[in-house]
Amino acid sequence: MTPVAPLLAFAVATAGIAVFSGMDAIMKGLVLGIGAYSALFWRNVVGVAVSGVPYLLRPRPPLSREGMRLHIMRGIVTAVMSWLFFWGLARVPMAQAIALSHIAPLMSLFLAAWLLGERISRRTVTASVLAFAGVLVIMAGQAQNDLGPDAFRGALAILASACCYAWNIIVMRRQSLLTGPAEIAFFQSLVVAIVFAIGAPWFAQWPAGEWVEIAGAAVLAVVSLALLGWAYAHAPASVLAPSEYTAFVWASILGFLVFGERVSGWTLAGAVLIIGACLWAATGRHAQPVAEAALP
Repeated sequence: MTPVAPLLAFAVATAGIAVFSGMDAIMKGLVLGIGAYSALFWRNVVGVAVSGVPYLLRPRPPLSREGMRLHIMRGIVTAVMSWLFFWGLARVPMAQAIALSHIAPLMSLFLAAWLLGERISRRTVTASVLAFAGVLVIMAGQAQNDLGPDAFRGALAILASACCYAWNIIVMRRQSLLTGPAEIAFFQSLVVAIVFAIGAPWFAQWPAGEWVEIAGAAVLAVVSLALLGWAYAHAPASVLAPSEYTAFVWASILGFLVFGERVSGWTLAGAVLIIGACLWAATGRHAQPVAEAALP
């Protein structure tokens, strides 16, 4: 694998998060229209076709047993994680949802040390704490708005989703060391679609006029997976985890433009802390990628 600068890998990961945030905005509209289960099922069905073209029509290495195991593991976790997140996202503002989800990168730092044997620098830990402080500032501002019990249940669902996502980050790191971005994107869409297909006869409904949005969300999800897969193949999870915090910035912008969700001074103050901490972490010295790692 050709070595790349940590800052380049961090920039690619940040681009992947930005694309994923655009998909979140489309999905929130779909969830409000046809429900979380239907939106996720049809998005992944379309995603299989979108990701299958670049994967199946190009020469590719043989699929390994370990790679397939990781694809299945991550796909199942992603199915649970995504349903919890989008169910909650329909009940709280995008900025608040992303703020709550930011416990995941912090958890992933310690999981990376435990499962992948990565050395976490003091600079990275400090940057993550500063970024999380920015999240707390944003949450303090959001707490001033009384959103009702439904929003509280949505917040709990997003927190549960964040726990799944912390594990997802670690699996993605190990997965990226073994397989390519195109393979990751295809099999994640395929496994998640199969998981949701189990309950589709009872819980999924046929979209009326939402096919353009579904296709757009599928394309953005595949592009995001490819970008993140490339980044995690070239840098440790402890280097890239802080890039997750930039999702709040994109969510604030998209929430305002698409759903009219106001961005407060609290939000701006928190965003300054988050972006500054992420850039500081990315320009420091970090451990090199781990070639071999154990993952249950």
